Amino acid sequence: MTDTDARAVRGGSAEPEAGTVPDMPGGALSGANKPAAVRMYEMLYSSLVSQLLVVAVELGLADALADGPRDVDDLAEAAGAHPGALYRAMRALASVGVFTETAPRTFGHTGLSETLRGDAESSMADLARYVALPARQRAFGAVGHSVRTGHPAFDHEHGMSWWEYFAADPAIATLFNRAMGGMARMVNSAVLESYDFGRCRHLVDVGGGQGHLVAMIAQRFPDLTAVVFDLARVVPEAEAVVAEAGIGGRVRCEGGDFLEAVPAGGDTYVVSWTLHDWDDADAVRILANIRAVLPPGGEVVVIDEVPPGGDAPHFGKFQDIVMLTLLKGRIRDAREWAPLFERAGLHLREVRATSSPTSVLVAERA
Repeated sequence: MTDTDARAVRGGSAEPEAGTVPDMPGGALSGANKPAAVRMYEMLYSSLVSQLLVVAVELGLADALADGPRDVDDLAEAAGAHPGALYRAMRALASVGVFTETAPRTFGHTGLSETLRGDAESSMADLARYVALPARQRAFGAVGHSVRTGHPAFDHEHGMSWWEYFAADPAIATLFNRAMGGMARMVNSAVLESYDFGRCRHLVDVGGGQGHLVAMIAQRFPDLTAVVFDLARVVPEAEAVVAEAGIGGRVRCEGGDFLEAVPAGGDTYVVSWTLHDWDDADAVRILANIRAVLPPGGEVVVIDEVPPGGDAPHFGKFQDIVMLTLLKGRIRDAREWAPLFERAGLHLREVRATSSPTSVLVAERA
């Protein structure tokens, strides 16, 4: 979940289940009790939820409610919005559990809306800004091209790849890194519950981005040393995260191209939310570069979505459409992962589910 293309740039109301559409109230009936046509009507309009969430971040509404509920007229003045229009937007968001109307025309926070605050521990504010990028939105408007051809709609719409777009505007690449950092903080605790990094003496995070995962691991295990490995231009951002975490003496940030080589010396190599960005050939290439420096007894830990088969809902099934639209990678199910490791000279030993949408895949030398 990092800026990893080494060739260019690289409590409140109930929340909807990952990968599903929020239940937009339409009367007394809800969920499975609604007629299929009513449910479909709501699904077709559900993109409005995402659009309004972006507006909420752009106007700073979650930050403005940090000290408690506010009347919508007061909130509108603080946000520079039209009072009547803002009320309608807040009412709509509150109906899906984002903000709550504590009194007529007065709104406060829910667990969902708290995540839109810029200072929240697992803030989704930068992710909202990233989702709202006009070039990204335009690509999703052309997702039909990807479904028909199997090629990224982004390239078709913009005449360049997703990564080339980042290379042309470093500010956008930095926003992407911040957004992915927020998502990393969301899932890292779940990963640490599933895999014991206490056995590791020297960790290398391949495509480690801003270093949030390494920071959390190193803080928990004081005897561990680590390398955050990503593009050279990402290194200053990672160094800032490492310095803030107070682990600079044990963690080195190194720039390079993981499609060419990765740092030697680790006993555990982590690849987190990165391999899904790449097609099978490049994913194997990355894993093979790790295999080339993996010592006997060393482990490769891949953190990624592994969606279940059948109709079971899972965030990864929609994340796979993001890959289809923007990149050449894919979300792989359990049957697709094992051959990938085998081609790289590795053996997939186990797949561990976590309490987040991601799973932990543990591999060793074949």
